[in-house]
Amino acid sequence: MRLFAALLSNLDLTNKTNERIEVILQYFNSATDIDKLWTIYILSGNKIKRQFTSTQLRTWAIELSGLPQWLFEESYQSVGDLSETIALLLPKNNTHSNYTLHEWVQKIEFASKLDEPQRKEFLSNAWNQLDAGERFAFNKLITGGFRIGVSQKTIINAISIFTNISANILAHRITGKWHPTTISFHELIFEDRIHTDISQPYPFFLAYPIENDVAELGEAIEWQTEWKWDGIRGQMIKRKNELFIWSRGEELVTEKFPEFQLIKNILPDGIVLDGEILCYTDNHPLPFQILQTRIGRKNVTSKILKEAPVIFMIYDMMEFNGEDIREKTLSHRRSLLNQLQIHKPLLLSKEIQFDTWGDLTVIRERSRENFSEGIMLKRKSSNYQVGRKKGDWWKWKVDPYSIDAVLVYAQKGHGRRANLYTDYTFAAWNNENKLVVFTKAYSGLTDKEIQEVDAFIRKNTLEKFGPVRTVTPQLVFEIGFEGIALSSRHKSGVALRFPRILRWRKDKKIEEANTLADLKILLDIDK
Repeated sequence: MRLFAALLSNLDLTNKTNERIEVILQYFNSATDIDKLWTIYILSGNKIKRQFTSTQLRTWAIELSGLPQWLFEESYQSVGDLSETIALLLPKNNTHSNYTLHEWVQKIEFASKLDEPQRKEFLSNAWNQLDAGERFAFNKLITGGFRIGVSQKTIINAISIFTNISANILAHRITGKWHPTTISFHELIFEDRIHTDISQPYPFFLAYPIENDVAELGEAIEWQTEWKWDGIRGQMIKRKNELFIWSRGEELVTEKFPEFQLIKNILPDGIVLDGEILCYTDNHPLPFQILQTRIGRKNVTSKILKEAPVIFMIYDMMEFNGEDIREKTLSHRRSLLNQLQIHKPLLLSKEIQFDTWGDLTVIRERSRENFSEGIMLKRKSSNYQVGRKKGDWWKWKVDPYSIDAVLVYAQKGHGRRANLYTDYTFAAWNNENKLVVFTKAYSGLTDKEIQEVDAFIRKNTLEKFGPVRTVTPQLVFEIGFEGIALSSRHKSGVALRFPRILRWRKDKKIEEANTLADLKILLDIDK
């Protein structure tokens, strides 16, 4: 655990990619293969099964620390991270353990067989054997809260240097459903498992947003363009007459979309399709909020199937006749797609026909009329790459909806922003001339603006409700968002999709902020 704790600490000391890669390489050179395997698993966003609730952790930590509850809670609000708060406040350890990362994981998982008093005893003994840094790592293991800002690309590049295996190959090998208890480090990294794990997906190729004039991309004829749809990016895999559906978050979601089994006998074997899962009816997509009604449900009822019917909108193909074709050009992959027998619940994303960039600009302005977020641009000569790469795939979204809103509540952030108020709640005017909360937003301000807003909040706090501060309504911000829907869960009656701060409207008084009526006008536009 000492090695793993040092890894987390050293990764947190820098935000430079090359330095983080060097830190991971140093860890790999010292750790056992089983600990390397668990580290890859955890840093890739996977979690071990949680055996302790946050309430249990807080209660037992307060008891062991001997601190009054109010002081523990104030410390937590200042630090912004429960794992770190507990690690810092507990008394210094009396003994020390030499258990490794995977041995601690085994012990944590064994805790599921214990009753509550035994789990409390286990946790107390564990904390007493670990120093502050090791406790922090241990607490992260038991809470599953590894937010250390290390991208999977950084991890893959470090493994690539360590093993001298191409990053693209490694990205494919660690993609999908695997667990350190059922595979070895050698099997994961050095063997091609596609013949033993027929469900294994490929890493997704992701697009960058257009930053400059679209005409700077070169000749228009070199580009394939399609509508950008708002659903769940996914892969449809058929191997050995079995059908698998993966989400972009590397979650196997086959059972959530039983209607796709209807086309299993139509698709050829040894094929992997890249596309978007959309709720779809009357020849157009439905709002994302309808698709959300199917996300997270354990059972998909006939009622849900009827109210939220889905299709798989095909964008691309990565495997054909059992062969990895990602190195082929987009034009070649598209020609293979055109040869498939495609009908609902499969649809092929149509190419947008245009002659000049000016034509495409006009077409893009009609995106919402076509129930789309904008346009995708893909170089016809491009191969299918791994992750987000600039140059060959771009997304050109329409400008977001926007509304001017009043800041009414604030809360401190987490991690490096634990001492700053960075989580904001905004309100709009109702027909009784009262401010009604309608959304939260966490991003969009510069570091300097965050400091200014933080200072304002501290000087203009009206009430405190735990970590939340009621703020004097005085600051106006322009809030951008991608979509809007009716919502019975919110007092405002609406819910926004991807809200963020576009700018601080220092030029406006709160009386000039928008109303809920203004928001609801957008409901008709967004349909």
